[in-house]
Amino acid sequence: MLFHPPEEIKAEVFSRVPDALRKPSATSKWAMANRPGHPADCFLEGPSFDRDGNLYLVDIPNGRIFRVGPEGDFDTVTEYDGWPNGLKIHTDGRLFVADYRHGIMVIDPATGTVEALIDHRWSEGFRGCNDLFFTTNGDLYFTDQGQTGMHDQTGRVYRYSAAGRLECLIHNGPSPNGLVMNPSETILYVAMTRANNVWRVPILPDATTSKVGVYVQLSGGLAGPDGLCMGSNGELVVAHCGLGSVWVFDPLGQPLYRVTSPDGVYTTNVAFGGADNRDLYITESDTGTVLRARLPVSGELMYGQR
Repeated sequence: MLFHPPEEIKAEVFSRVPDALRKPSATSKWAMANRPGHPADCFLEGPSFDRDGNLYLVDIPNGRIFRVGPEGDFDTVTEYDGWPNGLKIHTDGRLFVADYRHGIMVIDPATGTVEALIDHRWSEGFRGCNDLFFTTNGDLYFTDQGQTGMHDQTGRVYRYSAAGRLECLIHNGPSPNGLVMNPSETILYVAMTRANNVWRVPILPDATTSKVGVYVQLSGGLAGPDGLCMGSNGELVVAHCGLGSVWVFDPLGQPLYRVTSPDGVYTTNVAFGGADNRDLYITESDTGTVLRARLPVSGELMYGQR
């Protein structure tokens, strides 16, 4: 089989955090631990669209949830004492957030009320929750990354069923981060940031897993694969933090497209949006910018868009 290099697509700036909403990082414990020596007046993550085309984002060091309108205007939904990372929207409109400090939180976007949903498992706290994904039946998968890496391969992946049962599927991950399922919901893909690869996790009929393997092995960058989203034909979209790129792979793991950032290399997460769900929105966290690129493939609708 002949190898064809991926087609390059250049992203453009869609919007950026206004100066009035940026905060100095001198007193942020998250910034001191995760961005030492670098300014972090905001750090965007967790892009998710609602049915009205509004884009929701988190600002990790400042504990904020932003809503960005179709024209790129920012407003603050809520601000609380946490480090929100991943965000997904329920079909009932509530925001579910993987919070590094507190676990899985639920936010009412109308009132800004924040409540804890899952803050421990059998009295053991989490390492540091990172991202989450809803299946079509309402099951919630989430990653517990913490400071794990190649030196400490104890990151976890959990499933919280719609019936309220919490189960650990993976307990040996080297920095589990973004996650998403294929359209048939038989495969869970998990970005293992510090290993610079994406795992393929088969989900069996009894909801267990077996024969977990590496789907793609990446290289380079200051970090590794971060947020994931899914194309409607099974294409996996991978935000490569530290390389200023987003990769689109076919179901066999072959690279189709490389989307490049016009400014900044901290491309941390991705979500499809737009009228036909072919516009890819990308958080460039270092500059507090949302990028946008038009793709030849459309995206799967998120749980909250259905």
